[in-house]
Amino acid sequence: MIRNTPAGWGSISRWFHWILAVAIIGMIGFGWWVNHVPARPDRFFYRSIHADIGYVVLLLTVIRLAWRIGNPTPALPDDSRPWQNIAARISHGALYLVVILVAMLGWAHSGAHTPDYSSFFGLFHVPQFTSPDREAARAYEDRHILFAYVLLALIVVHVAAAAWHHYIRRDRVAVRMLTEDAKAG
Repeated sequence: MIRNTPAGWGSISRWFHWILAVAIIGMIGFGWWVNHVPARPDRFFYRSIHADIGYVVLLLTVIRLAWRIGNPTPALPDDSRPWQNIAARISHGALYLVVILVAMLGWAHSGAHTPDYSSFFGLFHVPQFTSPDREAARAYEDRHILFAYVLLALIVVHVAAAAWHHYIRRDRVAVRMLTEDAKAG
């Protein structure tokens, strides 16, 4: 099934989830590495790659969010408590919000940094919405890093909730993101 159903995630939603999961976790690790590499001539190159992948993550996140809005969200099990439904909605909303915020702060940093990171893998230039400004670039970068850590914390909570559903509740909520057949097993 391509589209979501009330019982499970469709293949497009699962692909978006896993591609973005790998990309975002990779970007957090790569960003940490880039910021902890001693100053050297190729540092700008690595930061440019980080920015290019960030533009892709932002685009895919917006497309994924549009896809999610246009598809039903699979329900939690009937025996779930109301607070669990609220927590799931809040945590998923926070994940989307913070992914977009981190990417937008990175993009803002790109335009404020001199030289900017607008060259997309050398193919074309991504329009920038901020102007060169050293102090603004530092502020955007500081907030970009801060919210990347917030995002990492949200990912830890998300993974912990999936593990709780899988190993403690054994309600197959986590399995739905792995397989089409939510009732199997």
